Amino acid sequence: MQFIDLKAQQAAIRSEIDRRIAAVLDHGQYILGPEVIELEQILAEYVGVKHCISVASGTEALLIALMALGIGPGDEVITSTFTFVATAEVIALAGATPVFVDVLPETANIDPRAVEAKITPRTRAIIPVSLYGQVADMEEIEQIASRHGISVIEDAAQSFGAVYKGRKSCGLSTIGCTSFFPSKPLGCYGDGGALFTSDDAIAQAAKEIRVHGQAQRYVHTRIGVGGRMDTIQCAILLAKWPRFAWEVEQRMRIGQRYTDEILRRISGSATITADMDLQSLNAPVAVFGAKEDRTSVYAQYTVLVADRDAVQAHFQSSGIPTAVHYPVPLDQQPAYKQWAAPDGTPVADALAARVMSLPMGPDLSEEDQDRVIACLCAAVA
Repeated sequence: MQFIDLKAQQAAIRSEIDRRIAAVLDHGQYILGPEVIELEQILAEYVGVKHCISVASGTEALLIALMALGIGPGDEVITSTFTFVATAEVIALAGATPVFVDVLPETANIDPRAVEAKITPRTRAIIPVSLYGQVADMEEIEQIASRHGISVIEDAAQSFGAVYKGRKSCGLSTIGCTSFFPSKPLGCYGDGGALFTSDDAIAQAAKEIRVHGQAQRYVHTRIGVGGRMDTIQCAILLAKWPRFAWEVEQRMRIGQRYTDEILRRISGSATITADMDLQSLNAPVAVFGAKEDRTSVYAQYTVLVADRDAVQAHFQSSGIPTAVHYPVPLDQQPAYKQWAAPDGTPVADALAARVMSLPMGPDLSEEDQDRVIACLCAAVA
């Protein structure tokens, strides 16, 4: 069994992938070709914003967003300590200071109360992460940002296709950023990403920054990067696009079935709640629930287990892969300890010690899912 079955997805759309790639090879516009423009228009309309700017990766999307906002040395950017390193990496690369805060137990997303407590006169932006496919509490975060006159950049690398209060992830804040890494809900066959905004000035800045700060050929109006997304990767996403709505529905159905079956079949299992003390949690398995006002695209299906090493060993012996997203909070990483939260991040610490992700994807069969659930039952028995 694979952690995510990309081969099944490819087999279902192979003829369209081949057709799209052949078209790129025929016209030969490998950089900023017509497929780039076509994809950007489709995705902007889908998200519900004026502009989509495709870029080389989700990391580049975040970095370009910060650069477009003029964030740099002397500025602070508040973000979650419980996420992939790219979220903080770009803040440091921009010359700003990452300010790490704790997360909510029930979603593993950034805690808005912790955000407001960390705002200072130097705070320029907040980067909430929509982790595991479920959007963060964007309304509360936007209200905080509005009160303080700062920008919000949604890190939606894992949540493209999710809905929050009737609106799409990536279209909920000043800027939305996503990743098209192969394993993402919408993934290409290499690196890729996109930045979304309805602000014309930010969009223009992002377009210039991704081509080395060029306003026109060899006229550099700002500092930039080589951050374009390859035409052939855009072509692959265009081939995948007609299937994407179905894949989102499948992810939601499979994720909910995981939750229902784990709670039904494992005695003592529980759904994580806002008031749950994760450090003293005694449930053999705990699951994250999707809040009523939003959906999850389950970029990962992640649970909490008490003895992760033993559970993972059981899965390995059964030939079923697992992963840990993420084992060490960012403010405890060697490169980021200098910015560690002085009052600690106890929820993130407890999550990091217990999270384990199960095989997940739109093509996961019910038979394979039952095999995963049975293995989990046996591992925690």
